[in-house]
Amino acid sequence: MAGVDRESTQFAMATPQPARLLHFREMNRATMIAVVACLVILAGLTVGTVQLARQELARAEVEFAADRRRAVDAVAREMDKDFENLGEVLRYAGQLFRMASAPRDRERDLGSLVTVLKQYIVVAVYDTDGARLFDSAAPAAQIGPELRAAIDEVGQRALALPSGQIDASPPFTADGAAWFRVFATSFPTASGPQSVALLVDTQPMFAKVRLIVSEPQTRLLVLGAHGLPAPASAPVLAQKVIAPDARLPVYQLVVASMRVGEGGAMRVPAEEARLLGLGAAEVVAAWAAIPFHGGHWSVATLSSTALLREHEQAIVLRLAAAGSAIALCLILFAAYAVLATRRSIAMRERLRQAAQVAHLHEMTEKILENVPTGVLALSADGRITRVNRVLREKLADGALGGPLAGAFAAAPPSVVARLGGLIDAALAQGRVQSLHGEHLALFGKEGQYSLHAVPLEPHFPEARVLLVVEDLSEVRALESRLLRAEKLATVGVLAAGIAHEIGTPLGVVRGRAEYLQGKLPEAAGGMNIIIEQIDRVTRTIRELLDFARQKRPPTRNGARAAALAPVVRTVAELLRFEAERRDVAIDTGVSEELPLIDADPEELQQVLVNLVMNALDACAKGGHVEIRASAAAAARIEVIDDGCGIPDEHRHQVFDPFFTTKKRGQGTGLGLAIVAQIVSGHGGEIELESAVGKGTHVTVQWPLAKGVRGNAVAG
Repeated sequence: MAGVDRESTQFAMATPQPARLLHFREMNRATMIAVVACLVILAGLTVGTVQLARQELARAEVEFAADRRRAVDAVAREMDKDFENLGEVLRYAGQLFRMASAPRDRERDLGSLVTVLKQYIVVAVYDTDGARLFDSAAPAAQIGPELRAAIDEVGQRALALPSGQIDASPPFTADGAAWFRVFATSFPTASGPQSVALLVDTQPMFAKVRLIVSEPQTRLLVLGAHGLPAPASAPVLAQKVIAPDARLPVYQLVVASMRVGEGGAMRVPAEEARLLGLGAAEVVAAWAAIPFHGGHWSVATLSSTALLREHEQAIVLRLAAAGSAIALCLILFAAYAVLATRRSIAMRERLRQAAQVAHLHEMTEKILENVPTGVLALSADGRITRVNRVLREKLADGALGGPLAGAFAAAPPSVVARLGGLIDAALAQGRVQSLHGEHLALFGKEGQYSLHAVPLEPHFPEARVLLVVEDLSEVRALESRLLRAEKLATVGVLAAGIAHEIGTPLGVVRGRAEYLQGKLPEAAGGMNIIIEQIDRVTRTIRELLDFARQKRPPTRNGARAAALAPVVRTVAELLRFEAERRDVAIDTGVSEELPLIDADPEELQQVLVNLVMNALDACAKGGHVEIRASAAAAARIEVIDDGCGIPDEHRHQVFDPFFTTKKRGQGTGLGLAIVAQIVSGHGGEIELESAVGKGTHVTVQWPLAKGVRGNAVAG
């Protein structure tokens, strides 16, 4: 804050008085606008949140009542099924009684009914006069005189009911029999209607009802067919049914609706909820009828909305907390607005300076991106963080963000180790370290490079050191071509002079030697040696002249075309005896379907003869030389041998004039130089790969004849 005040004071001292007044007025206006806007936003948020809370609470109440109603309806449907099953059991018992032909069969069949189904206590059958025809045995502890009388009463009363309609007894007051009910129905016979009565323990039927009152603030009310509470009912609710209370008008409406077999949901006020023992919150009552033949039962739940009220209180507390937080935010925002206004002028100057820095940064980026030299930046932990366009096209995919070894994936480990050592030395010594004119295979193919490791300031670990890669291959190639041109010019002058000054005397000497050879038979051996040596000198002069002459192949109708396969066969035939003499095999793999190439057949033959002769010279006895050819965008001619190979230090000199690794007197050093000249004169390229002790692989890329490019067939 002190820094901010100092900057504002310095700015005020440098700003004219009217500008300062205008500045403060703008600051006050902006502050007032910000405060008013915040207050409006706060009021809108408060009103909206309160309205949303009310809507949410109303929706929750409706959903709560609907959930209660759905739960009661589900239980009513389940109990309705139980009553349907009870009716089926009564009808089934009547059928068993009619079908049994002997008293023993009746006792067995009806007795098994109450034995298998444990909730059925006693089954009794009555004739048309109300006399008991059958009574299943029951333990004396369960069946007393009152229950026996009730069974007879309901069974006899059912004789007056239509067939299929069910009558039920009112609840019993005895503790042991409170859950017992008597259900009876009539069934037709030939002599008139008879009835069957069943004493049922209804407690298992109401077990599922208890599931919906598992919550501590929910009470259950069950009314039987006579409108009286069942034992499953909550004692307080059952008491208010038996002894109605005038202070419970809503509750009494619920009970009246249940007694007439209706269903529904209703809110019970908090005053009545306290009298019913359900706390101080409102209660949601939901009820449904359970119809059965001849009457109905009703089930109701009364659930307190205390949880909803707690939810409402939580919403109010959250609103209060949110209002406090917003008010605090408004205060902080107002303070920030004042401070921000005071700092705005100082920030403008900083933005201007930042814009200048950004401009300088952009200019530097563009310079580094477009310089013809490769540049990459390494972080303090050795990761590549930036690569310019020149190196980006050459490095392996995914180099950015990876280590140095991953970027130069095609380079041998020794080369990558040298790069790492150069960078480590630059960081350790704090100054630029360089390698000048090194032959390195950085990108899979050997070239000549100068490398510079430039350490940067340690304040920015993302760019700790720069590696600058200068590719000198093209420069060195241009120097080699200039040097070769100078050599060719020298060879041309030398060849012309030798041919003029030596050629004619050598012709005279050879003629005299042939004459003496014929006249002096005893000197024929010596004369033959003289003639051979003169021919050797003449051949050397002719090679010099051919090398310096730089002939171009003849043209036919503006185009040159030659078939490759016949030339290869001719070369193999010419050198067959030489290969046999050396015990070296020559294999050819050239298809007749290869396209024509742009070449003079004689010069193409000269190229292949020189390459194959060099291969034969390099092979030991039992060696192997292979000539292969294929075509795509250009013809690819390969001469491969398994000879002695060429040392690394001589590999870059084999195409230079007068360079040879053969013994003195066995070669002029012009063979491969002439090959390179012929290939270059036809617009082709020649490459040589060799390893000492493993052999040499020479590849010539030769242009196809006009009109066949792009339609080549592989051979």
